[in-house]
Order: sequence, then structure tokens, then C-alpha cells
Amino acid sequence: MRPSSRPLILDAAIRVTERDGITALTLESAAREAGVTKAGLMYHFPSREDLLFAIQKHLITRWEERLAELLGKPLAEATARESTTAYTIEGAANTASKAELTFMLEATAQPALARQWDELMHRWAPLPERLEEPADLDLLLARMASDGMWLYEATSGAALPAPLKAALLERITALTDPAHPRA
Repeated sequence: MRPSSRPLILDAAIRVTERDGITALTLESAAREAGVTKAGLMYHFPSREDLLFAIQKHLITRWEERLAELLGKPLAEATARESTTAYTIEGAANTASKAELTFMLEATAQPALARQWDELMHRWAPLPERLEEPADLDLLLARMASDGMWLYEATSGAALPAPLKAALLERITALTDPAHPRA
């Protein structure tokens, strides 16, 4: 049995968006990039909206796979501190693609798509329940700093210099450890 061309099409659509922007992403451009016919693409994604929704799910699945690998155990067995630490390390350590940023921004205009990203954030880096706990606020600060590094690289088109990025990541992850001495 032949493997499905669905993941190939999704990756191709992401490449089109990365290279040419979201407005260039059409069923035709995605099919051409994937090396399939438009009819073959439409078998999996009957409309552009179906393709966009599937891309969002595909990107989120890739994020969750990387987060789970970094966590080293099932999310259900992790504390909020452990999952937020994995989230902050993943977000700060890896360079964001313009396509990921584009699809996240696209999601803000569509509640069903935005909900997928919100659920990912809630699962992996929930907002603190107790504002009076400095360690809980530090977790949120770590998440915000990680998101900021990710956004900086996604919007500037340049990765931070490796030594600077490593130093920032060290400071961010220190916020996730309440026993870590604050400098």
C-alpha cells in the first residue's frame, strides 16, 4: 500500500508559504510544490480553508512531538513546571520559521484555528493559578521570554548569535527552577 501524500502536501504548502507568503498559497501552488495534481490535492483538501486548517494541525502536531521528546515522558505525567520548562526551552532554542508565524497570525482571524494554538499553550505552558506565588509568576515570565525570542527570530529573519542565544536560554530556564539562584 502506498503511503498517503497528505503529509507531503502539507509540508509543500508550508514551503510555499515560507518562500512566497500566505497569499501565494493556493491549491495550485501547493499541488505544484508537492508534485501532485490539483485533483490529487483536493482528494485530501477540498478547499483552501481545509488545507489551512490541516496545516495548523500539522504544525501543532510537530510542536507537540518536539515538546514530548524534550519532556521525556507523557504530558499527563508531567507537572506544570516540567511542561512549561519544555515549552520555554523548545520555543527559545529553536528558530521559528516565517511560515509558522504566518499560520499563527492567520489563526487569530479564525476562532477554530486560534483555539488549536490556545489549547497547545494551555496544555504545555498554562497561566499561573496563584498570582501570589513568585515561582508561578517566574514560569509565566519564562514562557513570555521564550515566546519573545521566538517572535524576534521569526520577524527579524535572523537568528540571534549562538552565545547570546545560549545565555538568554540559560536565564530563561533559570526562571523555571525555583531553587536556582537569581543573579
